[in-house]
Amino acid sequence: MHAKRLAILALVLALSCLAYMTVNARGNWGFVLPFRGLKLVALISVGVAVSTSTVVFQTVTRNRILTPSIMGFDNLFVLLLTAAVFLFGGQALVRLPAWMPFLTSLTLLIGASLALFGTLLASPRQDLMRLVLTGIIFSTLFRSLTSFMQRMIDPNEFAVVQVSSYARFTQVDMDLLWISVALIIVTHLVIWRMRHRLDVLGLGHEPSINLGISPKQTQFIALTCVAVLVSVATALVGPIAFLGLLVASIAYLVTPSVYHAVLLPSAALISASTLVAGQTVMERVFHLETPLTTVVDMIGGALFLFLLLKRGRS
Repeated sequence: MHAKRLAILALVLALSCLAYMTVNARGNWGFVLPFRGLKLVALISVGVAVSTSTVVFQTVTRNRILTPSIMGFDNLFVLLLTAAVFLFGGQALVRLPAWMPFLTSLTLLIGASLALFGTLLASPRQDLMRLVLTGIIFSTLFRSLTSFMQRMIDPNEFAVVQVSSYARFTQVDMDLLWISVALIIVTHLVIWRMRHRLDVLGLGHEPSINLGISPKQTQFIALTCVAVLVSVATALVGPIAFLGLLVASIAYLVTPSVYHAVLLPSAALISASTLVAGQTVMERVFHLETPLTTVVDMIGGALFLFLLLKRGRS
């Protein structure tokens, strides 16, 4: 049954890719196909990275409401960008080689991710509430510092921050894209090899020990992979807050299973289809310049509140 549903999801993604590549395509196909193809690679890569990081993070925390993005990493990215404009100016930032701010953001985001996730690993009882509160506190701190600096920078330079504060798939640097794709592929290979250990980890701390799995070691590897995936996706295209929660929740409904061999590809296919189909409709059908993530975040935010209230009532 799961194989049939995965096949249908793969077909949906293929049709979405076909529509993205061909709808309103005019002119020289030798230019159109490579131009759109690179953007398509960016959409699929980011979608797969966000979905996998969310599913793995929810397995480690044993909570289907939490996502890595909710823990404040998007706010940290905007803070780093605002600080760079505040210290060096928007024009200086634009003139820098694309790889320099990318690698700087990637390194700092991975370091911050591991530092935050360390609060979960350092606790012998895995105090999930402390992890959540730590993420919320740092998120509020990052947002406050960002607001403070944005009030002090030049209004013209503020436009640089404002444009980069939303995930935009139409402005991806193609040289950085292949670096990101390589990192995402390597990280996914690591996660796929430990998919059975993740199945056991989802049962809980004590059952994992009884079944011969080291929870701490598995959690460390899993959270390191989550940190890399979230950081790469955010540094490449910008913040994507609620996409992971949205597609993971749909994956749990479409392919209800405890096995990551089913959940990971299901969430990846749904996430990639959401971004590709959504970008096709926004860009090719309605001809809107509105970032797709504004719509995704609106739907995902509503879903987050629904799940939160539903859990509170239960």
